[in-house]
Amino acid sequence: MLRVSHNLSIDEDDIDIAFVRASGPGGQNVNKLATAAQLRFDTSRIALPEDAAARLVRLAGQRMTKEGVIVIHAQRFRTQERNRSDAIDRLIELLREALVRPTPRRPTRPTLGSKQRRLEGKKRRSDIKAGRGPRRYDD
Repeated sequence: MLRVSHNLSIDEDDIDIAFVRASGPGGQNVNKLATAAQLRFDTSRIALPEDAAARLVRLAGQRMTKEGVIVIHAQRFRTQERNRSDAIDRLIELLREALVRPTPRRPTRPTLGSKQRRLEGKKRRSDIKAGRGPRRYDD
């Protein structure tokens, strides 16, 4: 069992990991060995609150299929074992991030001083731009 949070854990049997050939540089190693880990996890196997499931869909993005399966491709390291643990760590981090409820934004009003500073800056800039034009003799 992998512990995601104090009330959520996932069974290691629910995670399917296949090893495929990695892309990118690596010399002969990349052509011969299947070191990249492709992790597949069906999110319907865990009981997530409704709001956390919606955040998970948003956070996973293209890594989640229409059927609700998260696919993580890990190929950062040269060995299967390190890529396997990297993929599992990324899945756990994604689930932990989805469980965190965002704090609601409390709208604030600008202070009087900040309004005055903004208007003074606009006036200064206006004077600079007005001085660029041709001189008028009516002043």
